[in-house]
Amino acid sequence: MARISSTEAELNGIKSVAYMMSAAARTAPKARGIDAIETMVVDGEDLETIARAMEDTAPGRPGTLEGAFRRDANSVRQSACVVLVGVSGDPKKPETPFDCGACGFKTCEALANARKRNASGGDFKGPLCAMASLDLGVALGSAVKLAADHGIDNRMMYTMGVAVAKLGWLEADIVLGIPLSASGKNIYFDRG
Repeated sequence: MARISSTEAELNGIKSVAYMMSAAARTAPKARGIDAIETMVVDGEDLETIARAMEDTAPGRPGTLEGAFRRDANSVRQSACVVLVGVSGDPKKPETPFDCGACGFKTCEALANARKRNASGGDFKGPLCAMASLDLGVALGSAVKLAADHGIDNRMMYTMGVAVAKLGWLEADIVLGIPLSASGKNIYFDRG
């Protein structure tokens, strides 16, 4: 008979949920049936790589955002693993465009041309098709709901996504990170 400590059992549980979160993000409904979601599970020494990238990205951020990058980096260090979820912002089915205008351009072709210039200059590559942004939101919601349903503490982090985008680990235009933990108190809240 094996004896598995609570620490080992919790870690294995968190990793199992992380893999299921990736699957939940993949199977979440997508606009026009086109999947542009990418996920990755990260643990071990790579958590420190992410945390350092977050700290390197912090200087010069406006208001309290610089502190948020540093605070969130410490949360990543305390996490068992993280799930990364990203999306490509290309227009869906450009051969039969919606031309909905929600992206701020009159046509999907105009959006595609603007994306080639990547004039956003911000944390992520833009502009993005609004349908892709919606897909990312649904995928993230599916993933974090699964974690919560399994009793795994989590929090969506823009700050981690910015750092991971700069690391180039995902082929995605926008990325968010979801750190995971199971402890006596949720480490992602009441952080000061």
